[in-house]
Amino acid sequence: MKQSFSLHREQIRPFSLLDYVLFGLTLAISSGIGVFYAIWDRNKKSTNNFLLAGGNMSVFPVAMSLLVSFMSAITLLGAPAEIYNVNTMYMWMSISYFVAIFLAAHIYVPIFYRLKITSIYEYLELRFSKGIRLIGSVIHCILMLMYMAIVLYGPALALNAVTGFSLWYSVLSVGLVCTFYTSLGGMKAVLWTDTFQSVLMISGLLLVLIMGSQEVGGMGQAIAVASKNQRIVFSDFSFDPRVRHTFWSFLIGGSLLWAGIYGTNQAQVQRSFALPSLRKAQIAIWLNFPGLVLILILCGLIGIVMYAFYSSCDPKSIKLISASDQLLPLFVMDTLGHFSGVPGMFLATIFSGTLSSVATGMNSMSAVILQDFLRPICLRNVSEKTATRTTRLVAVFLGLLCLVVTYGASQLGGILQASLSLYGTLSAPILGLYSLGMLVPWANYWGAYAGLFCSIGLMSWISVGQYVSKLPREHSPFHIHGCNWNRTWTNQTLLTSDTLTFSDLQGYQNMTLVFQDVDRSGLNGLYSLSYLWYNFTAFLVVFIIAIPTSFLTGPSDPRKLDPRLICPIFDILCPFLPKHTRKTLHFGVRHEGKYDSETTENKLFHGTPMSSHQQMAARAYR
Repeated sequence: MKQSFSLHREQIRPFSLLDYVLFGLTLAISSGIGVFYAIWDRNKKSTNNFLLAGGNMSVFPVAMSLLVSFMSAITLLGAPAEIYNVNTMYMWMSISYFVAIFLAAHIYVPIFYRLKITSIYEYLELRFSKGIRLIGSVIHCILMLMYMAIVLYGPALALNAVTGFSLWYSVLSVGLVCTFYTSLGGMKAVLWTDTFQSVLMISGLLLVLIMGSQEVGGMGQAIAVASKNQRIVFSDFSFDPRVRHTFWSFLIGGSLLWAGIYGTNQAQVQRSFALPSLRKAQIAIWLNFPGLVLILILCGLIGIVMYAFYSSCDPKSIKLISASDQLLPLFVMDTLGHFSGVPGMFLATIFSGTLSSVATGMNSMSAVILQDFLRPICLRNVSEKTATRTTRLVAVFLGLLCLVVTYGASQLGGILQASLSLYGTLSAPILGLYSLGMLVPWANYWGAYAGLFCSIGLMSWISVGQYVSKLPREHSPFHIHGCNWNRTWTNQTLLTSDTLTFSDLQGYQNMTLVFQDVDRSGLNGLYSLSYLWYNFTAFLVVFIIAIPTSFLTGPSDPRKLDPRLICPIFDILCPFLPKHTRKTLHFGVRHEGKYDSETTENKLFHGTPMSSHQQMAARAYR
C-alpha cells in the first residue's frame, strides 16, 4: 500500500491553470443557465413563474434539485471525516432517508400541495393563527441565512487552509454567481443549475474514490486496514442517548432530522410545488432515496480509503490540519494533486454543493418574504410584474446580505459551530409544530405557542450548554507511529484532546493515541446528548406541552376544522383497517367530505360556518 504522507510535503501544493479553468467553468455554466431562462421567460412576468417555475416542471430536474439542495459542501466534507474519526455507524443514515422520504411524500407535502399555497407558513395561519405564521417565517429566514453563510464560508475556509485556494475569492465568486442566476432566472434556473451541479458532485466523488483507492492498494486493502483499526462498525444498538451514533439514534432522530428537511422546510417543499401534480411531486421525492444512498455510500467509502491512507499518521494529531473538514481536501492534494485537473474537479464538486445550497436558501427566503411579509403589508394590489420585480430585488438583497453575514461569521471564529447547533435547535421545533397541526385536531394556537417556545427554550439551553462546556466528542483511536520524523519539530506541541499533550514527537513513534473519558454525570450528561436525539427531544416537547395546554385553554373542535389541514394518518399507515374503524380514527374530522363548489364559500360540508382562515383555504384550494 502506497503511503505518500503529507508530512513529506514542505509547502502547500498550488492549483494548476487547468484546476482554475474547471472551477471557472462551473461558475460560468451556472451563470449561463440563469441568463438562458431569463431570456426564455422574458415575457412571463409572474411570481408563480419566478418562484414555482409555473408549476409545470418535469420530474427529473426537480428530483435532482431536491437531492442536492441540502447535500451541501458541509456534508461532502463532513461525512468522510465522520467515518475517518469514528466509524461506519454513520452509514445507518440510509434508514433515516427512507423513513423521512416516506413521511414527506405521504404526510407533509400532500397537505401543502393540496392547499395550493406558495409559502408553507401560510398553513400555520390557516391551522393556528397569523402570529404563529409570522414566527415560523422569521425562524425560517434566520435558519436559512445562517445556513447559507455556513455552507459558503466553511468549505472555502477548509480548502484555503489545505490548498491555498483564495478564501475570499471563492466566497465572493460563489456568492455573487448564486445571486446572479437566482435573481435572474428564478426557480427554473435554480432547478437546472442544481441538476448540472448534481452531476458534477457525483462525478467528482466517484473520481476521488476510484483514484484514491488505487493509491492505497485497492478498496479491499482499505477496508482491511479500516476494519483492523475499529473503523468498520455497524452493530451499536445502544439506547444511551449520549452515544453519538447508534442504530436507534438514526432510526428515530435521523428520520426526524431529514423529515424536517424534506417535509417542513420551505426550500424543499417549494420545489414540489413546481410540479403539475401531487403524484409527480411524490415520485420526485422518492427518487431522492437512491440518490441520497448513492452519495452516502460514496462518502463512506472515501472515508474508509482516507483512513487507510492516514492510518499510521493522523494529520490532525500532529497539527498538520486544524479541523476535520480539512481532511478530505488534504487527502485529495496528497494523493491526487499531481494529476493536473483532478484538484480542479474536486473543487468544482465541493462548490457545486455550495452553489446548490445557497441558491436554495435565496429562492425559498424570497418566497417567504414576498408571501408572508410584503404582500400582506405593501404589495396587496400591485401587478404581477411589479411583484416579480420586487422579488428579484429581494433575491439580490439576500445574496448581498449572505456575504455580509459570512464575513461576520469569519470574524467571530467559533460562531460557525454555534450556528450549526442553533440550526438544529430551531428546525426540529418547527417540525414538531407542523406535526402537531396535522396530526392532533384538538390542538389550538395557545398550545402551538406554548409547545414551540418551550421546545426552542429547552433545545437552546442544551445546545448552548454543550457548546460552552466543550465536551470532547467520542472517536476511535488514532496512530502517529508512521509519520515522517525527518522534519524539524523544535518546540512543536502535539495536542490530541483537551486532556492529553505530547511535546516530543520523536519519543512517541509507536504511540497509539488514547483519549481519556470525561465525567458525563449531572448537566454534563444532558449536554452530552447526541445531536441526532436533539430532533426527537424537540419534537416530543412540542407535543408534551402543546396538547395539555390546548385542552386547558379550550381545544379545537375537530368537526369544524378544514379537513385539508389535518392528515388522516391511520388511512395512510393502516389502509387495511375496516372503513368504519378508520372513520372512527378520524376523531371527528370530516375527511370523507369535500367542498361543494356550488355552495357558498362560507359553508363547510353540512352547513357548519367556516372561519376566516378556512375561507382562505377554500379560496386557495380553488
